[in-house]
Amino acid sequence: MLGKMAKALLLASVVSGLCAPAQANTTADDSAATPPVPGVTRLALMLPLRSGVFGAAADAVRTGFLTAYEREKEGIAITIIETGDTTQDMVDAYRTASDNYDVIVGPLSRSAVTAIAMSGKVLKPTIALAQPDLPAEAEPMLPKQMLMAGLSVEDEARQVASWVEREKTPGKIFAVSTNVAWQKRAVKAFVTQARSIGMKVESLELSTPGNVLSASGLAQLGQRVQAEQPALLFVALDASQAIQLRSAIGTDVALYGTSQLNPLTLTGRTADNRLPELDGVRLVDMPWQLQTDHPAVMIYPHALAAADAKPNADLERLYALGIDAYRVAHEIAQQRSGFDIDGVTGKIHVNMVSGGTTYFQRAEMQAVYQDGVPVPYADQH
Repeated sequence: MLGKMAKALLLASVVSGLCAPAQANTTADDSAATPPVPGVTRLALMLPLRSGVFGAAADAVRTGFLTAYEREKEGIAITIIETGDTTQDMVDAYRTASDNYDVIVGPLSRSAVTAIAMSGKVLKPTIALAQPDLPAEAEPMLPKQMLMAGLSVEDEARQVASWVEREKTPGKIFAVSTNVAWQKRAVKAFVTQARSIGMKVESLELSTPGNVLSASGLAQLGQRVQAEQPALLFVALDASQAIQLRSAIGTDVALYGTSQLNPLTLTGRTADNRLPELDGVRLVDMPWQLQTDHPAVMIYPHALAAADAKPNADLERLYALGIDAYRVAHEIAQQRSGFDIDGVTGKIHVNMVSGGTTYFQRAEMQAVYQDGVPVPYADQH
């Protein structure tokens, strides 16, 4: 699909308390599988809801999925398959689901998607909710029936690279991260894309003693920025880290980054949580987080958090992923092999032509911080 998002997908740094607006069959084994009904497409939503690690993330996806189902349920029967968090548990559940359902949505973890993609057992249309951990050269070997629809920090980084190529002033670009896995993946994707379209990029890694950016590292970066005058910085950082970096190097150099620069929810912005220190910083994020008047954003209710829970941008993104995952599954259930969706997670293009190359692309929105909140970039230019 990301920074704190990566924490939501990897371990339990997210909060629970989302309320599902609809009911669906729930099963953990094949004995309760939905029997075939003429004219009805059977969807299996396979999520690690029994996992202490992935449970909150899975619950957010399920809630979004069922929210979308409530709007377009005719001819669709949903069964939610609950799994644990081990790869083998999810692979076994997938094999069972493949025998009993027409379209499968899931799994949610990178490791499980990787294992299933390489299993040779993908025989039904499958909408994976994470990206596989595979080298680029392995991509042509991915199953033709499998769409990689998960939120992806690498895709965001590549989109930023294409954006800055059109706008930057001449000069070198610094791509900055820490040693956190998602940040290193984002920098790698950005550097690869930027160099492929002719830009000069150098990657720089900052240490994080005490979970804050190294003061000496920031000082050295500031000196390099002054001396070398880079065209811009791509920052694979979260918002708090970007604020630290900007306080050290100043505001003269443009900063670009991923959705992890936006910790705010669209409905949870207040005067107290604005981030004016990031004004002018550019990023990509999904419409669900940026645009109240987006056609799809307007028609789906936002998730309801527990009264004692703070708004969580990563859970909102997962909820939005659930909405769009259902919309994609619904199109496939209608026997549409190629289609476009103006989704809450971005503009989605899908191609599942029989015997051809399976293709999934999500284009997110460009945004810029203004008055402490990110707003669609097109609205300002």
